[in-house]
Amino acid sequence: MRKDTNMHRLILPFAAACALTAISIVTAHAHASLEKSQAAPGSYKAVLKVPHGCDGQATHTVRIDLPEGFIGAKPMPKAGWTLSVEKGDYAKPYKLHGDEVTSGIRSVTWTDGNLPDEFYDEFVVSGTLADVAEGQTLYFKARQVCDKGEVAWDQEPAEGQDPHSLDHPAPSLTILAAHGDTHAHHAGASDTVKAGELEIKGAWARAMLPGQPTGGAYLTITNSGAAADRLLGATSPNAGKVEIHSMSMKDNVMVMRPIEGGLEIPAGASVELKSGGEHLMFMNVTQPFKEGASVPVTLEFEKAGKVDLSLPVQAKAGGEDHSSH
Repeated sequence: MRKDTNMHRLILPFAAACALTAISIVTAHAHASLEKSQAAPGSYKAVLKVPHGCDGQATHTVRIDLPEGFIGAKPMPKAGWTLSVEKGDYAKPYKLHGDEVTSGIRSVTWTDGNLPDEFYDEFVVSGTLADVAEGQTLYFKARQVCDKGEVAWDQEPAEGQDPHSLDHPAPSLTILAAHGDTHAHHAGASDTVKAGELEIKGAWARAMLPGQPTGGAYLTITNSGAAADRLLGATSPNAGKVEIHSMSMKDNVMVMRPIEGGLEIPAGASVELKSGGEHLMFMNVTQPFKEGASVPVTLEFEKAGKVDLSLPVQAKAGGEDHSSH
């Protein structure tokens, strides 16, 4: 009997320790966070992941305060939620698409929703990381509100402190080194980007005329894999729609039309989207592309998934005429 008692004395502390460890693990992984916690200057899509409610209650409101250095913000609406924004002045002027900007969206709020505690959801704001330095940390402070409580993810760690030791750490983004220097972007096309077996290089967008509603972009995709992939489509916050277009001669007339079903990237081959051939068509642009600026775009591949690019805008002679689209 004494042996059993001793065994209980050993088991109970061990069980308690395991329970505390399990709680710690759950807590460590239950913080609101950004899907991509590192990014280089340029276009950036902030995806806030809300992991749970407030002590078991459903979340009906989510707010994100945007940090200085994240400009030109465009939030993504969510079905079943009401979207609102607050605008204000930046701490200093920034360059965005060749223009100087001094103000913009500073916070985004989604209300009237219903996110049960047992589910998680994502809240998205696209924008540009401007005038930020390698190693700098930006905090996207967030707040979720429930029926009888709220959680503020707004704590910043002290110097040398582990942010995971905080109860409610603010979602953070660490700035990486810029992709090449400014001269390289003005002199040629964007840097090489790798995604799985694909390599994307030579990407650029053509400068547009004032009032022109559509524009073109070009790049080369190389597939070093053993299986074909397919470019399914593209999106950009600078255009209402982005399509993959082809050009061909019909009755001595050059005809441009969208490619249905996407563009195949054969195994072991390269496909060039070029002026006068297949290319990306930006429809209903928010403003004409200006030389020296850059255009964010996300390509979506069947196998490689989504790839974010920043296209330098260049004024090159020749090519197709997009002005009538």
